[in-house]
Amino acid sequence: LSSLSGLTHESHKKDVEQVYLRCSEGSIEWMYPTGALIVNLRPNTSPASYKHLTVCIKPFKDSAGANIYLEKTGELKLLVRDGDRSPSKVYCFSYDQGGLFVEATPQQDISRKITGFQYELMNKGIASDLHTVSAPCRPCSDTEVLLAVCTSDFVIRGSIQDVTNKAEEQESIIHVGVNKLYRQKSKVFQLTGESGNWRGQIKTLLECGVKPGDGDFLFTGRMHFGEARLGCAPRFKDFQRMYREAKDKGLNPCEIGPD
Repeated sequence: LSSLSGLTHESHKKDVEQVYLRCSEGSIEWMYPTGALIVNLRPNTSPASYKHLTVCIKPFKDSAGANIYLEKTGELKLLVRDGDRSPSKVYCFSYDQGGLFVEATPQQDISRKITGFQYELMNKGIASDLHTVSAPCRPCSDTEVLLAVCTSDFVIRGSIQDVTNKAEEQESIIHVGVNKLYRQKSKVFQLTGESGNWRGQIKTLLECGVKPGDGDFLFTGRMHFGEARLGCAPRFKDFQRMYREAKDKGLNPCEIGPD
């Protein structure tokens, strides 16, 4: 978390401050914004790999007091307008498209304003999986499922206990009961209550029309801004079939033990 305050620049409202961030994910919080910030993302990887990166930012729910631009060689492209209240909106761009220029908007009382956002840098392939526009709800092929098992941030066998639809955010929250946990990158799925059952939540697009139903699924997906996002999710019996077929042919990209 990088936290800055504009009150130290009250007498220099046109000041532009440079900020350098070395982490691949984190957040910026700018209290009492005045002037402008240039946010330089400089991850601890080889500069040659920068061209393969996508940057995503997610403004805080109550972020206010500044416009956020994409800046390259002096040209500004508006990314997030001050006061835009699109809940859970994520803005993504290629690393080589430029950096972030955060400019305070004129305010009568800056003490009431805090501008902030989370950011993530990720491989372009992962980013396109998370933000695919062409067919976000289509079923995965056998090959895609088997690859997802090897590369996803979480892989679980579980059932859909309930689904909460958030019309304003155009998202559905899948409440999952976990029967077997193969992998998780962070502790989204946890033991709950005295019964010792594992449970967790996975988010997906509202348009996919997920509904509660019987039977087990293999849930895979990515972590994105601290939330589990659904990837491939075949019925578990279908996953067992495709896994065994691939194993018989020696085509499994990795071992998981589906039984």
